[in-house]
Amino acid sequence: MTPEYQYVTEAEDTIKKVIDAHLEKAPLRLLDTSTGRLCNQDAQRDAFMESKEYSEILYSSMTHTPLHEIKNVVAKYFSWVMLSHRWGKEEPTVHDIQGKVVYQLKGVAGIEKLQMFCKKARGMGYRWAWSDTCCIDQKNPVEVQRSVNSMFVWYRQSALTIVYLSDVSPSVKWGALANSVWTTRGWTVQEFLAPKVILFYHKDWNLYLNDRSPNHKESPTIMKELEHSTGINATTFATFNPGMRGAREKLRWASHRVTTMPEDIAYSLFGIFGVQLPVNYGEMKQQAIGRLLQEIIARSGDITSLDWVGKPSEFNSCLPAEITSYTTPSHTPPSLSAKEMQKSISMLQKTVAEKAALKLYTLLDNLSAPRFANSRLHLPCITFAITEVKQQRGKGQGTNFTYRVKADGLQDLSIFTDDKLAQFSPTQPTPQAFFLVCPWNRQDFGLLDFANGAQGAKDGLDSFSRALKLIVRLGQPFTALLLAQQRGSEYKRIASDHSITAEVKNMTAVRDLMGVKMLEIL
Repeated sequence: MTPEYQYVTEAEDTIKKVIDAHLEKAPLRLLDTSTGRLCNQDAQRDAFMESKEYSEILYSSMTHTPLHEIKNVVAKYFSWVMLSHRWGKEEPTVHDIQGKVVYQLKGVAGIEKLQMFCKKARGMGYRWAWSDTCCIDQKNPVEVQRSVNSMFVWYRQSALTIVYLSDVSPSVKWGALANSVWTTRGWTVQEFLAPKVILFYHKDWNLYLNDRSPNHKESPTIMKELEHSTGINATTFATFNPGMRGAREKLRWASHRVTTMPEDIAYSLFGIFGVQLPVNYGEMKQQAIGRLLQEIIARSGDITSLDWVGKPSEFNSCLPAEITSYTTPSHTPPSLSAKEMQKSISMLQKTVAEKAALKLYTLLDNLSAPRFANSRLHLPCITFAITEVKQQRGKGQGTNFTYRVKADGLQDLSIFTDDKLAQFSPTQPTPQAFFLVCPWNRQDFGLLDFANGAQGAKDGLDSFSRALKLIVRLGQPFTALLLAQQRGSEYKRIASDHSITAEVKNMTAVRDLMGVKMLEIL
């Protein structure tokens, strides 16, 4: 092997590895805007090998061009534009355009939109473009599975995402975005959160509001309007990263949105939460939502998704049947100032036994994290046994009932539910036991580790004082779940039409809070 041939081979191998790494995060198919043809990744590679960019980088690589320069050339050549849009009644499919030139097609429903999209991308200097209608083979389950789980990454890695507002005329002024059907669709949540660069277009393919910013995510006017129409803070559009943190808030983003396929209301959120799950059209909405929420709780321990009102899911009674159950804002525990907290701790030091306080702290500290397995939720809880249930006359409307409830250690409260509860009192007990529970989430209460000396030094509190601080936090109003005991140690949640806000009667009675356990909820 001659040295020259060896250099060529090494350069080719290096370029190939860079291309392979780049295409791992790229769509399976893209439209070549220069030829109008649909290309898989092999065809894209072939096109690059025949390009002047390849010849130049191959030659320069033989003279030891830095790897980062090779990556830059590859990234620029293979960069693509994504389309975010509301589907029409009919759209061109992969089978409609495969082996044909998009620009030459006529008589194919929706082809004009696809042609204009490709022309816009080409006019801005991008060779590759992607539209979900024709770049995914909807008849191939394996491809659909991979696409659903990869779509957020494709939008995130795109050079540009074009949002086409087919129902927004060019004569409109500020505020039209909120009235576009595009803002009501489930899939569009990730389509405007994921991209780094985004441009909005009217139905005539001119820039929305004639805003010529290179990136509408940097346009205060449009981002303020998008914030108004979606309820998502404008700063989130530019800073969003997928993950399970703040699960309840992300579910609220999707609570007003709709999808054509019922399961898609869950599938469209996979990328938002950074999860990859099987896609199974036909499983129906409750199963799809249940699997998503189960994954979030099982992997993150975040139980904020249990904060909802409405009807329970058949998947698990602690989960909602509909995503709309997250429409209302989550319950935010009241926050005490540092001065109020210190005052409360000082008062408790005089009335609460140190041994009892430390026992409660240790008991909660040793609880396992919440987990989901086989549709069963294992939830750490502080439980309060209900001692009396009475239906309030004249309060029920239709199938809705209002009950006055008493529970050990809690202030009396009212509960609104579609379920008819067995009425009982201490003199007339019922075979079925009911409980109000406070789901235990250590992050919500700022639980510290006694063994963490650095943290202890930072907050300036000894073990007893930190235990009292926890008791003060537990004494604030909290969102309670109403559970009905089933056979053995199994429970079911009784859904309510309003959030159940409970409050402990007397935090000095620490022994009343010893109903701390892991509950199995069906």
